[in-house]
Amino acid sequence: MDIARTPSTPDGNPELADAARTPQEPPTIRREDYQPFPWTVPEVSLDFDLGLEATRIVSTLKVARNPAAEASPTIRLNGDGLEVVSVAIDGEPSNGWTMDGDDLLLTLPGEAHEIRIVTEIDPSANTQLMGLYASDGMLCTQCEAQGFRRITFFPDRPDVLSTYRVKMHGDAETFPVLLCNGNLESTGKDEDGTHWAEWHDPWPKPSYLFALVAGQLVANTDSFTTMNGREVTLNIYVRDGDLDRTGHAMESLKKSMRWDEETFGREYDLDLFNIVAVSDFNMGAMENKGLNVFNTKYVLADEDTATDGDFDGVEGVIAHEYFHNWSGNRITCRDWFQLSLKEGFTVLRDQLFSQDMGSAPVKRIEDVRVLRGAQFPEDSGPLAHPIRPDSYREISNFYTATVYNKGAEVIRMMRTMCGEERFRKGTDLYFDRHDGEAATCEDFVRAIEEGAGLDLEQFRRWYSQAGTPKITVRLEHAGNTATLHLSQDVPATPGQPEKQPMPIPLKLALFDRESKSHRGEELIVLDSQEASFTFEGFAQPPVLSINRGFSAPVVIERDIAQDDLVFLAAHDDDPFARYEALQDLIVSHLKQSVNGDLADAERDSARTAIAAAIRAVLQDDALDDLMRGELLVLPSETYLAETMAVADPGRIHEERQALRAAIGATLKDDFSALHKRASAVPYSLQPEARGARKVKTQALMFLAAGDPELGRAMAWAQYEAADNMTDRQGALMVLTGVDGIERTNALLDFYNRYKGNALVVDKWFALQAGSMHPNTIEHVKALAEHPDFTMKNPNRVRSLFMAFAYNPHAFHAADGEGYRLVADVILALDPINPQTAARFVPQLGKWRRMEPKRSAMMKEQLERIASAPALSRDTYEQVSRSLG
Repeated sequence: MDIARTPSTPDGNPELADAARTPQEPPTIRREDYQPFPWTVPEVSLDFDLGLEATRIVSTLKVARNPAAEASPTIRLNGDGLEVVSVAIDGEPSNGWTMDGDDLLLTLPGEAHEIRIVTEIDPSANTQLMGLYASDGMLCTQCEAQGFRRITFFPDRPDVLSTYRVKMHGDAETFPVLLCNGNLESTGKDEDGTHWAEWHDPWPKPSYLFALVAGQLVANTDSFTTMNGREVTLNIYVRDGDLDRTGHAMESLKKSMRWDEETFGREYDLDLFNIVAVSDFNMGAMENKGLNVFNTKYVLADEDTATDGDFDGVEGVIAHEYFHNWSGNRITCRDWFQLSLKEGFTVLRDQLFSQDMGSAPVKRIEDVRVLRGAQFPEDSGPLAHPIRPDSYREISNFYTATVYNKGAEVIRMMRTMCGEERFRKGTDLYFDRHDGEAATCEDFVRAIEEGAGLDLEQFRRWYSQAGTPKITVRLEHAGNTATLHLSQDVPATPGQPEKQPMPIPLKLALFDRESKSHRGEELIVLDSQEASFTFEGFAQPPVLSINRGFSAPVVIERDIAQDDLVFLAAHDDDPFARYEALQDLIVSHLKQSVNGDLADAERDSARTAIAAAIRAVLQDDALDDLMRGELLVLPSETYLAETMAVADPGRIHEERQALRAAIGATLKDDFSALHKRASAVPYSLQPEARGARKVKTQALMFLAAGDPELGRAMAWAQYEAADNMTDRQGALMVLTGVDGIERTNALLDFYNRYKGNALVVDKWFALQAGSMHPNTIEHVKALAEHPDFTMKNPNRVRSLFMAFAYNPHAFHAADGEGYRLVADVILALDPINPQTAARFVPQLGKWRRMEPKRSAMMKEQLERIASAPALSRDTYEQVSRSLG
């Protein structure tokens, strides 16, 4: 439903204007209503008496009137489910306070005051995992975006920056390790036998960056010397028994610290950098100043329990959270509408880091695949929003692929137009100018503009307009001239029916067919609705390679001959463009097949051409196996659906599997030879060995489709011989999709081998939920009754039900049972963990793009969820926007 514009409240916080609404009908918060908070809070002191079932917090706030804000005698301190034990102002007990909903209101007559508030909470009852909560005998926090208000009353908004001094008291046996932000200043024992630790963070930060961890932990300790010679102690804290799986995380941290110094000139600024691995966590990780809290999934890794993808994930997430120290912590967001200021920029930084640590072309393809699989559907559906939204109801719903991944692509485009050197000048100016501030996206763009000497006035539209631009491409040739005609269209999205042209940087090259070479790559910028570009000196029509390196996050629509796609798939020297040509060749064929546009002879001809292109990939000695593995990945069913005006998931699955089977049968000998060659490469984390493992799994998938008996036998043999998780999981993934004793034996062996390891058991659940087996829905229902399954652990919920929801083959079952199952999960999970529940809704929200029967069944389930009483704000917003 549409909600009327919400006026600002006297304290300048628009989110408070409709406190009387029910949880199902949350207020709309608008960016245009932003006003500075009337009070500053320069210093915060917190004293925690820790307990799993009862924690007492004494909060002391030094506050002063904010000269940059409209004066107000009232200070509003946000709370969420808190009860006041006592309040004192300037050392005197006070009864002159009131509650407005969950918030505490105080009247302060002077210019500066000291407020002391005592609260008590029960961490063990906090199933939302926001604020301070208990996790398997440990206490930890998650405060982004609005979790700090579940700990104590505070102006819980990102533009209120404070220095924090924290003292923690706890039972020495239950909580032998006491961690907080900043530097450890002192420790000691209390008279009652408990112990304490006092921490001080000298850098002003918003409350969302506060962190506390207390529990039975052991540490992998190392050190790092910064570029200016300061020694920093590094600790990675984990449960006893997990220490031997933290080595890769520690090396990733040290690489990140060095890379950020060398690439962006950013040096770490505390004496300590601590990471803690937590098993109950809604997110991947959190960049709290000096004390990063991580999901165990992104810390623990060794060859027996982690795949190559897991190793990459650990490295990338460690880097991402560390890079936030500057792009997010030292410079934070003025308000939550600016979330992409820190997240988009930091995603780009971690992508560039990962490119430098491994294969840059492969990393680029992986990032584009994520963008197309998650963000493009978001941009074309009911939840579409700009990377800097104009309004929201529940901020946790805006931690989206648009804010993160598209936000990174937008900044990458700036970097492409500036060049690396000028982009660095812009980021240096940004860091210098806004250090210690709560900034905006406009502040960032202006710094790049001034530092790089680039006019970005029109480019700002990328921040305000939703939707994925579609670029129509037509190449003409006459005489010695090639003329490229381009036009752009930004589709209408909710609330934005009309769009303005955006600057779109496109890297291109024109290939000579005979020499199979080009004169050099060029960068053009399409900044109008239509434009033409001419290129001289082409006696014969050239072959166009466009959007090389995926220089812009757009959809390219071109009328290109199949022979030209085959040419580019075989000869393009830009790895991404070569990958794209092969993908386009396959997508074009599958779209025609799904739509019934091909006669049998035409289908056979197209499959022959695709198999020939893939054979060229298999036989190209200039390719390394990491890149070869990427080129062998078929377009996903989700991406194929996104390319169609109306999608029929059943037909897409049928035609994609038929194509895989045809390629596997045609190239059976080639894939068998590839698998044999790759199997001879011994295990290591070096690129050659990683590439070998990658192509082994791809070969198995084609062989299992083309010759099921052979594929099943080879997969079982690979499973039995595996000496690492990548090979073992790759084989099990193939076996879960087929019937036979090998499937049963492999699943039993895998579970029994790893049943004490939660992260690997998550894989066991996910592999079955994501399988191509015809009975996947029944398997998922049975797994939901497994003794190891629980709805209270987000990792376990995601491993089973999110893997299922993102499995188009099973989720889109023709009878609608997949939709009912996911709706049941949302309704069961919402009272326990609304953040996690809400993340399932977008899969049902794609109902408008589906063929009529499935569309009606998906909408029916959304309406069933919407009719449930007392939905959380998180889920209500997602469902109401999805229904429109």
